[in-house]
Amino acid sequence: MPLDHFVTLGRSGLRVSPLCLGTMTFGEEWGWGASVDESNKILDAYLDRGGNFIDTANIYTKGHSEKIIGDHLGRHSARRHRAVIATKFFGNLYRGDPNGGSANRKSIISACENSLRRLQTDYIDLYWMHAWDPLTPIEETMRALDDLVDSGKVRYIGFSDTPAWKCAEAQTIARFRGWAPLIALQIEYSLLERTVEGDLVPMALDHGLGITPWSPLKGGALTGKYRRGGNVQAGRGERVTAALTDKTYDIVDALVEIAERLGTTPSRVALAWLSARSGVASPIIGARTLAQLDDNLGALDVKLTSEMAQKLDALSVPALNFPAGFLNYVSQVAQGGTTVNGVSAEPWPLSPVTDAERH
Repeated sequence: MPLDHFVTLGRSGLRVSPLCLGTMTFGEEWGWGASVDESNKILDAYLDRGGNFIDTANIYTKGHSEKIIGDHLGRHSARRHRAVIATKFFGNLYRGDPNGGSANRKSIISACENSLRRLQTDYIDLYWMHAWDPLTPIEETMRALDDLVDSGKVRYIGFSDTPAWKCAEAQTIARFRGWAPLIALQIEYSLLERTVEGDLVPMALDHGLGITPWSPLKGGALTGKYRRGGNVQAGRGERVTAALTDKTYDIVDALVEIAERLGTTPSRVALAWLSARSGVASPIIGARTLAQLDDNLGALDVKLTSEMAQKLDALSVPALNFPAGFLNYVSQVAQGGTTVNGVSAEPWPLSPVTDAERH
């Protein structure tokens, strides 16, 4: 699939590329990441391949990520209007200021103005709440976002890293009050993080939110460079080292084996698996080098067989919170041994009345 075979995002008409370019790696202010020159080359390579979906946040590399995008795209109206630029509010860039971050009206409006300035644009295509703010009423957040959409400074809105029940509440309020609805959900999702399939993914499907997974390779744990018995590189961070369990190594072994059969890389196999999951619109890929970008974009050419996908499914099956496991039995209780919408169920053995007895 080419990068310019676009998909609509959630229950909206916004067309985005099937892989989104994440730019948390743009800038070196955090002690790692890509230089300005390398970041510009990555942007150009992604756009030249037909991509249009770019994701950043106000706090990425202390605001420099947004500025890199603004310097390279915002100053050129034709290039900027072709791109779908998504950024986030919530993060606080100002120590000592309790309203410098969060999801209250004061913070949201200020963060939007500052992001517009750094991005050198008049509008943000998709404005994300970076995480749920339990101290701010969701009505206040949604009304402030609706005002930004009404003003033309924001085109669409979405939530990141927010509980399913709060997303559903926000979407219901927006619908009943005629405010701008959420169109997308950004969550961690990968072969090593599937617990979102308990509540967040079903909620997104029900409420029309296109899913854009972050960390689809779990910080590099799914690239194949960490193998059982090998040495883990120092400085990779607890998120990666904590993920390197026996279960992870079993998944990585399968990724390597499938990649060898297909003549591709484990990273591409992991991304191809994720892209095919229900509700997933555009996984967010990050790259510090052109080589990493090229490897990730190659996932669009990978086609997994049902046997390959099922093998990865089985190795990565998550333990979900109640009532997910219990609900596996409801079809047996409710369907009376019939098939409904392609779902077949055995008759419930405790059913008191057979069809013949009822007549």
